[in-house]
Amino acid sequence: MTKLAFIGAGNMNGAILSGLVNKGFNPQNIIVANPSAPKREALSEQYGVLHTSSNIEAVAFADYVILGVKPHLIAQVCQEIATETAIENKCFVSVAAGCTIEQIQQALNGQYPVIRVMPNTPSQLGYGVSGLYASIDVSENQKQQTAEFMKSVGIIKWLNTEAEIDHIIAVSGSAPAYFFLFMEAMQNKAIALGFTEQESRELVQQTALGAAQMVINNDLPISQLRKNVTSKGGTTQAALTTLIDGGLEQLVTNAMDSALHRAKEMAENSN
Repeated sequence: MTKLAFIGAGNMNGAILSGLVNKGFNPQNIIVANPSAPKREALSEQYGVLHTSSNIEAVAFADYVILGVKPHLIAQVCQEIATETAIENKCFVSVAAGCTIEQIQQALNGQYPVIRVMPNTPSQLGYGVSGLYASIDVSENQKQQTAEFMKSVGIIKWLNTEAEIDHIIAVSGSAPAYFFLFMEAMQNKAIALGFTEQESRELVQQTALGAAQMVINNDLPISQLRKNVTSKGGTTQAALTTLIDGGLEQLVTNAMDSALHRAKEMAENSN
């Protein structure tokens, strides 16, 4: 059976791990390495996976190594791995924003197979979006296996260039937080209107879920769906006019550009 090592026990690795286990991946074929005992022990207790404080032990155990540490730690972790254990025939899957394949291979001191993956946190529920880009050293079997891992937590898209990883970050990697902020603002206003905090949350979350399902279950352009629920001179039109006049569309564009710019900065700073 294929074995996986998760280096790091942060939010993204935790999301992928939970999605895999929830889809039936054998937790005894997964090991989590993290210097913080509480984090890795929490994942082990919740999902039944193995855990260790040693990156070396984890890498020795696995066929695929998921690098989920902070970008500024990637080089250090990869150098440690390359120095202390045999890494031939292993495939490295990086979910770290801003670290290029070239940088990872340099730290590993060799042209080892590296796949960059940019998932998002809804992966823990099976509703993730992941962009993937593979180095030329990755075999077709390794590409297929990695694709299957990520399909278990949502939809995937193979990218034509590594630069498109930054685009995925702006469009879907960071995007759940965009929606959370919008929902938070709606909830706060609902509370101000007299609903309880719980009532406000239920109203907002169900509305967001319903809107998403209308997009999923309809082939019409999103713009047309918006028009279909906007009666001329009605309440929805009044609200949308305020949002548009307030510059919402440009604000969203600016926010996504900021995410893209920051991703590029992180890559430059990790050189």
